[in-house]
Amino acid sequence: MNYSRVMRTVLPMALAAMLAACVAETVVYEPPPPRAMVSVTVAPPPLPLYEQPPCPEQGYLWMPGFWAHGPGGFYWVPGTWVEPPRVGYLWTPGYWGYSGAGFAFHEGYWGARVGYYGGINYGGGYGGAGYAGGRWVDNSFHYNTAVSNVNVTNVRNVYRETVTNNTTINNTTVNNTVSYSGGPGGVRATPSRAELEAERMPRVPPTPAQVQHRSDAGSNPTLQASHNQGRPPIAATPRPSAFTAPQATTARPNGPNAAHEAHPAAAIAPRHAAPAESPAHGAVVSPAAPAHERAQRALEETPQVRPAQPAAAKPAPSEETRHSGAVAGEAPPKAAEKARRAEGGAEPREAKAKPKDKEAEKEAERERNR
Repeated sequence: MNYSRVMRTVLPMALAAMLAACVAETVVYEPPPPRAMVSVTVAPPPLPLYEQPPCPEQGYLWMPGFWAHGPGGFYWVPGTWVEPPRVGYLWTPGYWGYSGAGFAFHEGYWGARVGYYGGINYGGGYGGAGYAGGRWVDNSFHYNTAVSNVNVTNVRNVYRETVTNNTTINNTTVNNTVSYSGGPGGVRATPSRAELEAERMPRVPPTPAQVQHRSDAGSNPTLQASHNQGRPPIAATPRPSAFTAPQATTARPNGPNAAHEAHPAAAIAPRHAAPAESPAHGAVVSPAAPAHERAQRALEETPQVRPAQPAAAKPAPSEETRHSGAVAGEAPPKAAEKARRAEGGAEPREAKAKPKDKEAEKEAERERNR
C-alpha cells in the first residue's frame, strides 16, 4: 500500500471532521435569537390565585403557570413540576412584555443562571428576579420549604430560608395578579447586569415534556380564558400534562379575572401618552373589588336617612277644657284678643260690626214710619 496515497485520502477527511466539530461547537454557544415569539395587541389576563402542588420527587423543578396565546385567544398553561434537561440548570420563566405597539411573549429557557423574566411575581420562588425556591448543591437540588411545597418524606434535601421581595412571599400560594411587564398597568422593571449576563450564556429551550404540556393546555377548552373567565379549573399539576391527577389544584377567586379579550388594561395607550403608574418591581398588586362589592361599599358609605316619625296624636281635650274653650295648642279667646290688641289695637270683627248693624236697624225703622 502506498503510504503517501493513504495520507492524501485520510488526512483531508480528518481535517473536514475536525472542522465540522468546531463549527458545531460554535453554533451551540452562539448568542441565542430574540426570545419574543408571539405578539398580540391586547394584554394577558391577570394571574390567577392558586396553590402549588407538592413536588412529586427529588430532582423536579418548578415551572410557574402563565397565559399563552393561540387561535382561540389566551389560554392558561398550568404551573407544573418538571425535570431539568441537565444537572445544574435552572428555569427562567417566559413573560409578556409591552413593546410600544403590542404585547410580545418572551419564551422561557433553561440555563446555569436565572435570567430576566420581566419582573413578574409568579410566586413559588419566582418573586420578580432570580429564583428562591431552591438551589443546586453539587449534583443534587435542595428545596427551600419557605416557598416550595415539598413532602419531606419523598424529598430529603430541604432547607428553610425566608424570602422577601417588597412583600413577604406567602409560602406556596401564588397570589399575584399582574402578568405582563411595561405598558399600561404593567410591572415596571429593567434587567440587572447579572440577568443580562445570563441572557448571553448558553441556553436550552423547553424540554419535550414542557412543550407537550403547553400543547395539551392549548387543546383543553376549559383552560381558554373565554371559557373560564380568568379562573382556570386546572391551575397547577404535579407533573407535565397530569391534568386529572388528584394533586392538581384549581384557581380560587382573585378579583376581576374576566375573559380577556376585553380586559381593562388591554387598551394600549397612545405613544404620546404617559403610561399608567404601577407597583415597583415584584410588588404584589391587589385586584380591584368586584362590582357587587363596590356597590355594597357605596351603600355602606351613603349616609343613612331615618324615615320621618308620624306626629303624635293630640290628646283629646278634657270636659273642663272644652267648656272653657282652651284646647291644648290653642290660646284662650281672651288671651288671643289681648294679643291682637297689643299688636295693633285692632278691635274684634264682631265689635266693629255692631255699629253698622244699629244704623241699619235705625234706617229700617225710619222706612217703616214713613
